[in-house]
Amino acid sequence: MTRYVALLGSINVGGNRLKMAELREALEREDFEDVETVVASGNVLFSHDERPSAGLAEKLAYVVKDRFGIDTFAAVRSRDELAAAIADNPFAEDGEPNAVHTVFVQEPLDQAAFAAFMDGYDGPERLAPGTHEFFVDFCAGVADSKLGPAMRKLKLRTTARNVRSLQRMLDKMDS
Repeated sequence: MTRYVALLGSINVGGNRLKMAELREALEREDFEDVETVVASGNVLFSHDERPSAGLAEKLAYVVKDRFGIDTFAAVRSRDELAAAIADNPFAEDGEPNAVHTVFVQEPLDQAAFAAFMDGYDGPERLAPGTHEFFVDFCAGVADSKLGPAMRKLKLRTTARNVRSLQRMLDKMDS
């Protein structure tokens, strides 16, 4: 069995309320093992027979939609992939841990579209592309950021986690 983390988008925001105990129970019924939630925002650690992350992501999204009626997507990462999402963040060393985020996207990041977006965006955030994610330092604060509304034109399904939360999940995977 391989240990994974799933980062579900749109959970416990915008009216999509979901009790983590109910989510754990639903996943356990679908052959996810050692299911553990971390914080109440759709972070799930689990064990599963090894398979491609994309297949697990589809399975998780289906369970959440079927059981709870929430249209979501899941960014599923192995332990090493989660570690890379932290290590590859160029702002993790010099930014505030609560302000530095990894933003996971459903599809591989379109590098040209993201570069064009970065060229045209004039907000205070620092941005850097990844492969299945991009990195943000909300150096002027998350609450008042205009990045989210500006990103809508890229039509990406995303879910973001700050590096402190990601590190907490990685630590739990290692324990």
